Amino acid sequence: MLQELSIKDFAIIPTLDLSFENGMTVLTGETGAGKSIIIDAVGLLAGGRSSVDYIREGTKKATLQGLFSVETNANVLPALEEYGIELDDNQVLISREIHRSGRNVIRINGVMVNGAGLRKIGQYLVDIHDQNEHQELMKVDRHEYLLDQFAQKEVGPVLKKYQSAYSEYRKYFKLYQQRRADEQAFAQRLDMLNFQVNELQEAHLIVGEEEQLNHEYQELSNFQDVLEALSTAYEVLAGDWEGNGLDVVSRSVDTLERIEELSPRYQKLTETVRGAYFELQEATSEALSIRDNLEFDAERLTEVTDRLNLINTLENKYGTDISEILKYQATIEAELAEMTGNGLQLSDLKEQAIAAKKNAQQLADQLTNLRQAASVKLATAIHQQLADLYMEKAVFSVHLTATKNLQVRGQDQIEFYIQTNPGESAKPLAKIASGGELSRMMLAMKTIFARDQGVTSIIFDEVDTGVSGRVAQSIANKIAKIASYSQVLTITHLPQVAAVADHHLYIEKNIIKQRTVTTVKHLNENERIDELARMLSGDQLTDAARANARDLLTKANS
Repeated sequence: MLQELSIKDFAIIPTLDLSFENGMTVLTGETGAGKSIIIDAVGLLAGGRSSVDYIREGTKKATLQGLFSVETNANVLPALEEYGIELDDNQVLISREIHRSGRNVIRINGVMVNGAGLRKIGQYLVDIHDQNEHQELMKVDRHEYLLDQFAQKEVGPVLKKYQSAYSEYRKYFKLYQQRRADEQAFAQRLDMLNFQVNELQEAHLIVGEEEQLNHEYQELSNFQDVLEALSTAYEVLAGDWEGNGLDVVSRSVDTLERIEELSPRYQKLTETVRGAYFELQEATSEALSIRDNLEFDAERLTEVTDRLNLINTLENKYGTDISEILKYQATIEAELAEMTGNGLQLSDLKEQAIAAKKNAQQLADQLTNLRQAASVKLATAIHQQLADLYMEKAVFSVHLTATKNLQVRGQDQIEFYIQTNPGESAKPLAKIASGGELSRMMLAMKTIFARDQGVTSIIFDEVDTGVSGRVAQSIANKIAKIASYSQVLTITHLPQVAAVADHHLYIEKNIIKQRTVTTVKHLNENERIDELARMLSGDQLTDAARANARDLLTKANS
């Protein structure tokens, strides 16, 4: 539900902060006072299309904020997760800035989203209905969805199975068509993939082996240089000639040992040279050991050279290094499996496509049967609602026709029909002309669908236009019923509707410092009686009008 609404520099509203409660809240006031502006603000927070025309004249931007509680609305959670938005105490805070430059800044719980993201999330928060736009109830392409929603327990599991089967059928059918359209190109691609996969699989590449091979190649290809360097180092350090390195250092140690006791400095110098002597001894032994065990392996050099040449060739073809080549190998192996896993022959693919279609068709037929049964139940439920709205002679029906091909939701074209008067033929719901009939039809369907649509707030913007008397009272009762399980905000000019509300807001327009300003006031009981009296009799409030207003409130409360 909508808990808080903050508006700044929006149309004729400089600043406005409103709190909303559960149940039904009615907004009344003179025409043009700004009631619909408030609804427009809520609509923008739910993903409505913005315009710089909304920005209050003389300001740079309009700012809107709405705080929604989603404690009982599980439908919105997947959409929030999709955009990485975390809930804070089961609340969603939406802020939107509309700049004169046309830039829109939208944040949900602090996370920036685009307009598409806001609409995807907003559809689960607010459902707005006005006298000219009846949302999906009046859109033929939404009738199938509404019928399925009405029979969710029966239709839902089968629809899920069907969509999986349909996806499988489309995959096989697409692959078959691709093969049939260009078998030569398919064969060429298949040959190329087979060659590449075989070449890479035979190479048995290992990440990191190129570096190891390069190191080994350097040693093998420079064997003579290594041997000469080791021999020279050994001869210099310990060769069989006077004045080799170790003898020179040894004599230095002997000389320094004679004076090391004379001063700490001499002692430190002696230790340094002595340490160098021991390290040179170890190095000499290591050089001799490596030299004596060093063998030239011409065969291994050839193997390493060939392996490095193969790796270099594959890198030129498939990637800059072994890691990238292996990624490419995994990709083409998957493609090859897709192309060959379903059978190499075109006839095999055709059989698989036919089998997949048959499976999908069986589930589509099952969906049709379930929808036909649900249509009867829905018609019965709608008739009861219409009778409560004094349209007891109206006949509601659901028309199912089969589409030529399987579609993503089955093979049914569904449209709602209505016969408003005896003796007339049933007509598509979308073509009903009477505003009063549209209002009642919409409320009848909304009473049935609203509970399961998972929307936290429902807004009715003058949906009661064109009705009066007992019909007005029946509409008021229906809106109040909807408000028993979903928050409802209603703009109305009918006192019967205003009387059944749990909360009453009065919207008025004033001139302050030569600027038009919209203000909102929560009415107490006496103020509410005066407003109902005004709605009943006009601007002149009489005792009789107030008495009628009190009576209307008493009946509403009872």
